[in-house]
Amino acid sequence: MAERQPMPLQDPEERRRNFNEVALGYTEEQAVAEAARCLQCKDPKCVQGCPVNIDIPAFIASIAERDFDEAIRTIKLTNALPAVCGRVCPQEVQCEQYCVLAKKGQPIAIGRLERFAADHESTRGVAAPHKVKSTGKNVAVVGSGPAGLTAAADLAKAGHSVTIFESLHEPGGVLTYGIPEFRLPKAIVRQEVGYIKQLGVDIKVDYVIGKIKTLDELRDEFDAVFLGTGAGLPNFMGIEGENLNGVYSANEFLTRVNLMKAFLFPDYDTPIKRGKKVIVVGGGNVAMDAARCALRLSADEVSIVYRRSEDELPARREEVENAKEEGIIFRLLTNPVRILGDDKMNVKSVECIRMELGEPDASGRRRPVSVKGSEHQIEADTVIIAIGTSPNPIIFSGSDGLESTSKGTIVVDDSGMSSLPGVCAGGDVVTGAATVISAMGAGKLAAQTINDYLGKK
Repeated sequence: MAERQPMPLQDPEERRRNFNEVALGYTEEQAVAEAARCLQCKDPKCVQGCPVNIDIPAFIASIAERDFDEAIRTIKLTNALPAVCGRVCPQEVQCEQYCVLAKKGQPIAIGRLERFAADHESTRGVAAPHKVKSTGKNVAVVGSGPAGLTAAADLAKAGHSVTIFESLHEPGGVLTYGIPEFRLPKAIVRQEVGYIKQLGVDIKVDYVIGKIKTLDELRDEFDAVFLGTGAGLPNFMGIEGENLNGVYSANEFLTRVNLMKAFLFPDYDTPIKRGKKVIVVGGGNVAMDAARCALRLSADEVSIVYRRSEDELPARREEVENAKEEGIIFRLLTNPVRILGDDKMNVKSVECIRMELGEPDASGRRRPVSVKGSEHQIEADTVIIAIGTSPNPIIFSGSDGLESTSKGTIVVDDSGMSSLPGVCAGGDVVTGAATVISAMGAGKLAAQTINDYLGKK
């Protein structure tokens, strides 16, 4: 069996000081060679690992036959965001995990092939989608992140009139404000959003549901509502010094870098602290993104501080390896206990304590336990807290009967329907911070539920 085609990458020494995309994408020959590795299983297990149910063997077969137009057509039957998914979906724990080849070697690079198909279409011009006959029903989608965009696309394809309400000035949600340019170029996001607009979806930006208009008012105006507002409220540790100058939530830091375009300085003079010694607290993809952005904003030293070992890091392996190659320092089994400042309230250091792993906790990972007497200080002028987010409670303002949990997430049944008839929800606002593709899967499920609901009205 032929070896898996490696992904061409920018050289680490070059990319650590620019925001250009790190992964360069397959050439046509690489894509065809990788697609030819697929066994075309009669019972393809890879499909069951895809939250949006792409016919994976079919699109890979088309690439192997050099019919790239048919490949992207197949993908778009169920996935309206292929260029996004091909870049940020954790394929290694989704579709690729179930690939037969993974049992004795390396699975087919499904995500890389999906990206290739999407990028090939982009170079030729994205084809206008087919419009369907209107059902006369209208649906409001709150939030234009991956869940909202997916739900909107599927509902538009079903013939419903769809309006997306987005609180920020650009659509895309976390795809726009959260994921850095070097992982997901914003031109790609705009392209995907443009395709969804071509389906007939109307997008209203700078429109905060819960403030400009309440959920109850939406329900009066629309036949159904989908809530995909994400989880944009940052969590903090609750330790001394989090109010010092130079302390950011990862959410704010990445929003300033991405949405407010700090990465284009000096063309955009975005107010952001360009720290020289930066500490990022956390071990997920967001922590990796924040650390790698800080490095590109001219930091001399960037450290990831994480209370468990490398084996427990929740970030994708690929992102961890990229961060290491770029020179990010990993201070593992280490936990901040307070942030220290100078007489001007600026961060000067972080006091940490060493940890060791005990018995597994509720997450299934071994619980970190502090080592007495191991306190030490790490010099820093900037601290970025990347330990998760929660839903913004503003969505509940002026609404009656929308059931939520103690963590502020919306309660839904197995079909994605909330406690309010005709109101579905999905993505991070239901699960808490999760992956782009899981949010998309929730958007698809909710769209089907809404479609069924409208069929009975």
